[in-house]
Amino acid sequence: MDKESRVRIFDKQAEMYDRRRGDASQEQFRRGLLRHAKGDVLELAVGAGANFPYYPPQVRVTAADFSGKMLEKAKVAAARYRVDASFLQADIESLQFPEHAFDTIISTLSLCSYDKPHQVVQNMMRWCKPDGQILLMEHGISNNVILSALQKTLNPLLYRMNGCHFTRNMEELVEGAGLQIVHIERHWLSMLYMIRAQPSG
Repeated sequence: MDKESRVRIFDKQAEMYDRRRGDASQEQFRRGLLRHAKGDVLELAVGAGANFPYYPPQVRVTAADFSGKMLEKAKVAAARYRVDASFLQADIESLQFPEHAFDTIISTLSLCSYDKPHQVVQNMMRWCKPDGQILLMEHGISNNVILSALQKTLNPLLYRMNGCHFTRNMEELVEGAGLQIVHIERHWLSMLYMIRAQPSG
């Protein structure tokens, strides 16, 4: 699927993402992850701003997304939750920032959608300060044999519908890109990966 087609998919989903910002099934995970955010924050694929209710005070957020419709919703959410945020409409895989520019880099439910997720994670490591942190909430392949087989079967259809892959092993992806995992949890039959990582020495 080309990039323009995926942008159109996410533009169409902006209203739904906006309505689901307070999704109770994700609240505990987002709150638990975002409490670790500090300093200058880069949030990749910010969507409609689902993380904004959970940011601690005093963070400064650079919020990037390739969907203009999503960013419109995120700007409203930032104002509502008083998040100090600037917004950048850009293809995440083409973003350029100086090395060691951010204290915290955040991705929630976005690594499933990139053509080159390994490159994106390597960019996170490069943009993160040496003593910074990378916070991830991602869905991926389950370690349940039956469920993972179902994910693999349905993945082509789901990708065409919503632009996301459901078969990526996020732990292997993060470690393979050179990050050091500080803490990992898996939920929802091991399909949801909660990862705190840092640049490797």
